[in-house]
Amino acid sequence: MSGQQAWLLVGSANTRKSTLARCLTGCFNRNVRDIDLSSGGALKLYARVSALQESRTSPQDFLTEVARSRCEHVLFSLWPQHNPTDPQRWPDAQQYVDQLRQAGWQFPKVVVLGADPIRLQGTGEVLRIPVVKQQGVNTTAQQVRQHFGWR
Repeated sequence: MSGQQAWLLVGSANTRKSTLARCLTGCFNRNVRDIDLSSGGALKLYARVSALQESRTSPQDFLTEVARSRCEHVLFSLWPQHNPTDPQRWPDAQQYVDQLRQAGWQFPKVVVLGADPIRLQGTGEVLRIPVVKQQGVNTTAQQVRQHFGWR
């Protein structure tokens, strides 16, 4: 399946990516969820909680996993940097984005959590939340929902 709309959370370790993904979707690890849109209607979303590099999921393995879900919308997380144990297999965020874009994915909205200055090429509007650790996760979730156009 190609043409996915990817909703991306990017942040280093301990920037609450997993907690935020759980808060946004109610998903513990990975699952399909219905997300209500602010504009009305809903979308069927495949949610993957842990950062792909942390869970040692390569871009190709993630493409296969998402294809099995049969969802056109995906929420997932990335570290800005590669996994130090195998940088080729689990690269940095830009390399994931590049490989997924080559497979036809679009990244209309991205959220960068924490103070990392990463600037991803090939993505849409970016919301930066540098003080993510200093505010409650519900506050962050509300900001992200608004950015993504979710209720």
